[in-house]
Amino acid sequence: MGIHNADISAMLNRMADLLEIEAANPFRIRAYRRAAATIDDLPENIPGMLAEGRPLSDLPGIGEDLAGKIEEFVNTGHLQALEEVEARTPSTLAALTAIPGLGPKRVHTLHEALGIKSLDDLAKAAKTGKIRDLPRFSAAAEAKILDEIGKHRKTERRFKISTAEDFANGLTTYLKAGPGIERVVVAGSFRRRKETVGDLDILVTCEKGPAAIDHFAAYDEIAEVISKGTTRSTVLLKAGMQVDVRVVPEESYGAALHYFTGSKAHNIAVRKLAQAKGLKLNEYGVFKGSKRIAGRTEEEVFRTAGLPFIEPELREDRGEIEAAQVGKLPALVALSDIRGDLHAHTKASDGKSSLAEMAEAAKASGYEYLAISDHSRHATVAHGLDAKRLGSQLDEIDRMNDQFGDFRLLKSCEVDILADGKLDLPDGILKRLDFTVCAVHFRFELNIEEQTQRILRAMDNRYFNILAHPTGRLLGERPGYAVDLDRVIEAAKEHGCFLEVNAHPTRLDLDDIHCRQAKEAGVKLAISTDAHSTVGLNAMRYGVDQARRGWIEASDVLNTRPWKELKGLFAR
Repeated sequence: MGIHNADISAMLNRMADLLEIEAANPFRIRAYRRAAATIDDLPENIPGMLAEGRPLSDLPGIGEDLAGKIEEFVNTGHLQALEEVEARTPSTLAALTAIPGLGPKRVHTLHEALGIKSLDDLAKAAKTGKIRDLPRFSAAAEAKILDEIGKHRKTERRFKISTAEDFANGLTTYLKAGPGIERVVVAGSFRRRKETVGDLDILVTCEKGPAAIDHFAAYDEIAEVISKGTTRSTVLLKAGMQVDVRVVPEESYGAALHYFTGSKAHNIAVRKLAQAKGLKLNEYGVFKGSKRIAGRTEEEVFRTAGLPFIEPELREDRGEIEAAQVGKLPALVALSDIRGDLHAHTKASDGKSSLAEMAEAAKASGYEYLAISDHSRHATVAHGLDAKRLGSQLDEIDRMNDQFGDFRLLKSCEVDILADGKLDLPDGILKRLDFTVCAVHFRFELNIEEQTQRILRAMDNRYFNILAHPTGRLLGERPGYAVDLDRVIEAAKEHGCFLEVNAHPTRLDLDDIHCRQAKEAGVKLAISTDAHSTVGLNAMRYGVDQARRGWIEASDVLNTRPWKELKGLFAR
């Protein structure tokens, strides 16, 4: 079985869960969780890094010991340390912590008192009333557990775009090596670059359909072949992701790609336009009567419906049809438009790389500038900088900039927004910065009015420039805090502030809807990686994808500009 980043992350999280159920050293547990988070969001493949001889200990949160364990797992598919823990504690117990309200301590109680080892055991105990009398439980808690089990079983599993990309890359590489296979493309929500993906839809053109399907069904990461025909097969990967492969003829390739890329609403809208012209449009082509008149390319399909080509990211039926009809589709921002990164960390706070290493990596990416935005002092867990340490860093950046040619390190800081709306550092040091990246990192429980007022008060400070990851959400882990983004966007416009599109694949915050809302309000965005290592800079593409889904053009983005122009925008 090929090992993916998702497999490694799952292994590390399982180890952390079991250690927590055992009440092991919390620092050890935290180390496994931090390493899992790093790998889960890594824009590169861990096995690929090992094959190139690149040390994993260069990644945030991964020391020599964990690097060795990860390499062991990649090379063997097993981890001896995990097997030793599983020998003491059933690995199925870790899955119980996915049920809301069941932390490791409660799971430990259920296991010790009732011998519960699995979700089925838990459901049976709840149905028979055996849980309510246990310490720290009640009849209400028992009923809630039963209800949450039902919801858990009905919830569709979704994968972050970075995880889906890892699986998709492996599959397309494998399929392209198949007999007579010519083209392989992943369609669906993956091609629309949605932040999470439920399954993968792959289209293939080839000489012999049955041979291509046989080749696909032999993929060694398949857990179950759900269906298999001569031109289509559906499988479930061992990682839990469903994959559909369809073999399509060349003359239908464009029609199929359009059909399997767009959302249902988008496809219906385009089909209605074709019908109004007396045409029939489906995945096989565009037909006038029984004659196929288009379908080889997507451009042909759109043209017969009276439309120009619409980029995949826009195909959600959110006004793209109407914009296309009047020639007002946006010229979407591209990765090549990005001139630099406005949010990155170093070893000075919770990053893994030095100032020099981050600068060299940014230059190698073709960037004109990189902003160093280490955490401010309130973020003690991230070793945040006080005014003195930040001042020393700024002096060092000045010295380094004297040695650079066309490249520049920008002086910034990720400044905590305190609960009362004040910024975490005094104006005396903030005024030395080129700009600030301000963020909410604690007191997420404030109600929507309190949280909104907190951010609005922070924006009143003349040194506030960019609101980082504006909702604080972590995809698949926690929802965003309650905040009225309508008012935040309005205030940003009034004060000359900006919002961030955080490219970290667990954040992708702002979402696409609010990206577009900011654009329409005239508020410019910064697409930044929040990189904590040199490797993290490679996540920029996810932020660009998110911005494209929000109709964002290069002119809407701060860091598509040269520093001289950007500097003027930051002056309040």
